[in-house]
Amino acid sequence: MKKTITVNIDDKTNLVFRDVAAIKYGEGKGYLGKALTEAMNFWIERNEKSNVDLEAIKMLNKGFRIGGIKAKERAELHER
Repeated sequence: MKKTITVNIDDKTNLVFRDVAAIKYGEGKGYLGKALTEAMNFWIERNEKSNVDLEAIKMLNKGFRIGGIKAKERAELHER
């Protein structure tokens, strides 16, 4: 299913994007849609990955409670 969206971008970005899209896809019907879809998917992948990385770092900084043993010194854990 396809959707129509309306966006406002600056003139320079518009012109450069249209030129690059025309070179890659030709100026036939739907070339802007193809280029925008590719650009949006790239942006989503890039930002989803960075969000996953940030969430993982937050979890690591918070720490994990793994067990109930509260040892003050290492020797308590490794009695010989």
